[in-house]
Amino acid sequence: MITKRQDIRNIAIIAHVDHGKTTLVDQLLRQSGIFRENQEIVERVMDSNDIERERGITILSKNTAVSFNGVKINIIDTPGHADFGGEVERVLKMVNGVVLVVDAYEGTMPQTKFVLRKALDLDLDLICLINKCDRVQARTAEAVDEVLELLMELDANEKQLDCPFIYASARAGWARYNVDDDNDDMTPLFETIIKNIAPPEGDTDAASQLLISTIDYNDYVGRIGIGKVENGSIRVNQELLLLNHHDPERRKKVKVGRLYEFEALTKVEVGEANVGAIVAISGIEDIHIGDTLAGAENPKAIPFQKISEPTISMNFMVNDSPLAGLEGKYVTSRNIRDRLFKELNTDVSLKVEETDSSDCFKVSGRGELHLSVLIENMRREGFEFAVSKAEVIYRIDDRNRKLEPMEIAYVDVPDEFSGTVIQKLTSRKGELHGMSPNHNGYTRLEFSIPSRGLIGYRGEFMTDTKGNGIINTEYDGYGLYKGDLFYRKTGSIISFENGEAITYGLFNAQERGLLFIGPGEKVYAGMVIGQSAKSEDVEINVCKTKKLTNTRASGSDDALKLVPPKIMSLEKALEFIDTDELLEVTPKSLRIRKKILDSTLRKRTAMKSKETMI
Repeated sequence: MITKRQDIRNIAIIAHVDHGKTTLVDQLLRQSGIFRENQEIVERVMDSNDIERERGITILSKNTAVSFNGVKINIIDTPGHADFGGEVERVLKMVNGVVLVVDAYEGTMPQTKFVLRKALDLDLDLICLINKCDRVQARTAEAVDEVLELLMELDANEKQLDCPFIYASARAGWARYNVDDDNDDMTPLFETIIKNIAPPEGDTDAASQLLISTIDYNDYVGRIGIGKVENGSIRVNQELLLLNHHDPERRKKVKVGRLYEFEALTKVEVGEANVGAIVAISGIEDIHIGDTLAGAENPKAIPFQKISEPTISMNFMVNDSPLAGLEGKYVTSRNIRDRLFKELNTDVSLKVEETDSSDCFKVSGRGELHLSVLIENMRREGFEFAVSKAEVIYRIDDRNRKLEPMEIAYVDVPDEFSGTVIQKLTSRKGELHGMSPNHNGYTRLEFSIPSRGLIGYRGEFMTDTKGNGIINTEYDGYGLYKGDLFYRKTGSIISFENGEAITYGLFNAQERGLLFIGPGEKVYAGMVIGQSAKSEDVEINVCKTKKLTNTRASGSDDALKLVPPKIMSLEKALEFIDTDELLEVTPKSLRIRKKILDSTLRKRTAMKSKETMI
């Protein structure tokens, strides 16, 4: 019998990055009364990962649940950044509706379009929440118009076009039916969710059926599958069949170990879950996203879109520099291999392959940010390793033509900088497809550009626009190879010998370009210590001291003035390195180095590669 669960609503919060999804979920949790009055609560409580907190972005989708007037609302907080779009695609299969959050000042942005399109394709109920309405620069009415225009552009149906609009300030903790109302709580949003989002439904008498949409991992219980009960019910110790829509051969008998439902920030163990419940299941070792758990009486796999393939890769390898092993806790190829393969338990957009060398692994992901988050996590856990420059993954079509991943880049930039940005992106094989004036003296540019054209560009973009530009990208499939591209127009300043950098040596070196290190830092031959002002590499001895003479005055070195070095963050270092360089990553340091440390061997290899090209 088909039953509607009136006591449950399943929703996802979707939005462009930094439009306030996680802060909104914070307020829903606080106002549902799940915290004690004297309990200390951190901001953005759903961003549990240190890197999520520091960068202010959500990386992994999170499940939570609140209650309002006797109705349980299961909420999924999704990432807003394009690199983690795979997370959004999957979790929308668990919900009946979405709350689309739009910043009242920024309006609709590229990722708003991406996540909204996914929701409309699945015919989900829609509530639009205009957030940050208390901002001085809020353009509330224009933001509403932009959402309606976007809905029409995406061919939304009549019901979706007629979606309710709620006006809110997640930070201040209020949501209102009309922007000039004076209530100071989230009640209108709770009421709108219960009234406008369809309750989950399914056949209570049918065989059990559940689609795994997300995977969690715990060192104690292993893989945990998360999904919604589509039909029937799921019980602890129940025997089920594991199926997969894309792999008809996959058919395995499994047993439910433990069963959990979500309540606020915790998982609560239950004995049984019925239609519409979002549950977590442990005790099934070989469980993957897209698998269906089905009753043996009538097993049917639920259709599920394939996970998008990675578009960018880099090599992770054992650090073999002269300073190797001094700062890291985990340094061997076995350590690195185990950690990378463990990451696959929770990150399905990632791919790890072994190479011809036992010390090197090819890691592929959805973008530079995706891979840099993995590097930063490993670094904080005590790993020491080296990575190569990120490179795109090419394909060959049936006519033997080379294809490469393409992106649509949306750039919002102050009018005076638009010429510089157009010139830079055009030189990186970008094609300008649209140019329109935006609000407050900004121009919006739309480019079609190869993914490799954007590698290493974001730092340069922020410099060119004096920190006022915004660039957003959306994956646009594979296109024909656009020709060779030079990543960097400047060379590197390379240390000539091992030792410690001395003020005198650095003073002479800084005339040749921009330095990354200061006096007292350990260096080695082949280590990149700065950016040359010219296009070719320069080798300098920064360990050199001034020759003693009988006319030398004591303290003469004190008069040497050094320009403060440019401190390279992980992102800046990954952007800077060229194809013949590596980034040495340790818990304490980031060092750029040449792949071939020996100067003579490096020159010989460069000569050979030139001869090969001729």
